[in-house]
Amino acid sequence: MLEAICIAAYFGLAAWFWPGLPGCCRTDWVPRLLPILPLIPHLMLLHRDIVGADGIHMGFAVSLSAVSALTVLAYATATWRYHLAGMFAFVLAFAGFSVILQNLMPLGHPVQHTEAPLFSAHLLVAFSAYSLLTIAALHALLIALAEKHLHKAVPPKMLAGLPPLLTMEKLLFRMLEAGFALLTMTLISGIGFSEEVFGKAFPINHKSVFGITAWCIFAALLIGRRIYGWRGRTAIYWTLAGFSSLVLAYAGVKFVMEILLGH
Repeated sequence: MLEAICIAAYFGLAAWFWPGLPGCCRTDWVPRLLPILPLIPHLMLLHRDIVGADGIHMGFAVSLSAVSALTVLAYATATWRYHLAGMFAFVLAFAGFSVILQNLMPLGHPVQHTEAPLFSAHLLVAFSAYSLLTIAALHALLIALAEKHLHKAVPPKMLAGLPPLLTMEKLLFRMLEAGFALLTMTLISGIGFSEEVFGKAFPINHKSVFGITAWCIFAALLIGRRIYGWRGRTAIYWTLAGFSSLVLAYAGVKFVMEILLGH
């Protein structure tokens, strides 16, 4: 029952906020508070599935759902400063889809070593970083779409209600800076967690390789922005490349292991 309410609320609000419809242009308190309504049952569902009697479960679907919940929360917070109602539809639809996956796919095996003191901090910072960089990737895609139709006499309804390109680009780099800081903290806490549990500070595996690759890409993008003024398509390509590496570092491998291989 709770799942149905959450999914219906997410997709209902996504339809109401859809670009070109009246809800996408609201600038009052409505787009700031309404998305919190489905977020409450969403968090309840996450708590139910993550905290089990046999330990903490962080399978592919649950992890994706947690990222989407934090993404909704970040957007709801950002709307107090920026007009983002035209972008909310995509975020809410993503969250609704993730709740469906959470309830259809297996929870995954219990996470080991959750008793380690650094585990909770590492997990919180990691999911915050993934959420912010997920939003950044979504922003980059929307900026690319908006640039493509910039000079058309009649842009598609999908772009109606979106903020100006300069505003979107400014917000993109704000999120990239915050996400990069959190990603740096994730890698540092991961090194401490690994040393505490395994006695090895930097194990060479798919997570560390792709994680460091993503960190280097985002670092290069932010340096390029500061020194060379990178923007537009250059910023979009680097953002999507860094996000792709981040996905491969965690979600991609989990999807292959749990969904395709059934481990």
